[in-house]
Amino acid sequence: MNNSFAHIVLFAYNRPIHVKKVLDALSQNLEAKNSVLHIFCDGIRKDANYEFQQKIIQTRNIVKLENRFLDIIIKEHNYNKGLANSIIDGVTEIINKYGAVIVIEDDIVPSKGFLKYMNEALNLYKTEPQVGCIHAWNYGLNASYNKETTFFLKGADCWGWATWKRAWDEFNPDGKYLLKMIEKNNLGYEFDRKNTIPFLEMLKNQIEGKNDSWAIRWHASLFIKNMFCLYPIKPLVKNIGLDNSGFHCGDMQLIQNPVKYIDIKKIPIEESNWFIPAYSDFIKKSTVQKKSKWQRLKTYLKLLSHQ
Repeated sequence: MNNSFAHIVLFAYNRPIHVKKVLDALSQNLEAKNSVLHIFCDGIRKDANYEFQQKIIQTRNIVKLENRFLDIIIKEHNYNKGLANSIIDGVTEIINKYGAVIVIEDDIVPSKGFLKYMNEALNLYKTEPQVGCIHAWNYGLNASYNKETTFFLKGADCWGWATWKRAWDEFNPDGKYLLKMIEKNNLGYEFDRKNTIPFLEMLKNQIEGKNDSWAIRWHASLFIKNMFCLYPIKPLVKNIGLDNSGFHCGDMQLIQNPVKYIDIKKIPIEESNWFIPAYSDFIKKSTVQKKSKWQRLKTYLKLLSHQ
């Protein structure tokens, strides 16, 4: 890295209101003025109508006015790459140059302590080969008895995240290969977090072309390498894209109560033993549980296919 702060990558497309909120919140981080921000704007879809095209133009205009960071580098694609390819190509480009990266999308609103947490975690675990991803979001789980502010789960995640080149080099975009390795080693139960989250179904849907999620492939890539993602017990970001404004998340209700800051220290790199019971209890109490099994599956897949 060229300085003590990791480069930030923001992916934007057609949501001017959302991207403005994200930029405003990100700029409130004390580290922003010393951080380089790369903004990738995807191109217009061929089937986009006039209103849709105007939103893309508005989004780009907002991005071009941004001036609250150490440096801002904007890349506008002249054709539509799609979110998955945009993220894969963009992260690869920046991480190959600078060695580490913090990634945020145009619907992930960060707290004031987001960059502090990300940079501290990147520095804490940069020489730990088992740690592949830093994540900033978490469910509103009951973990009041937990003495630590962070925990580990195997795999990776995508709602405000960071990684290093050594880990991103393990990313495999071939869903068929990833599925084969999971099934060959009888890892389906663990991959689905003991049958609590339908990750395997989502990976199969990606293979069949029912979704184009880069995130499930990122998660699977690190999972089969026995690598871990660091999570905060309390989230440092809020997803504002679950409002039918994007292609991949639909309209859903999800309680999110992000905190401004958390203090972190290095913890043992091992799978959390409290997350699954706490998550299972969370689901039982949520309104999602009242839906049919198929409705719950579709809801989860909308939530987890954020690309």
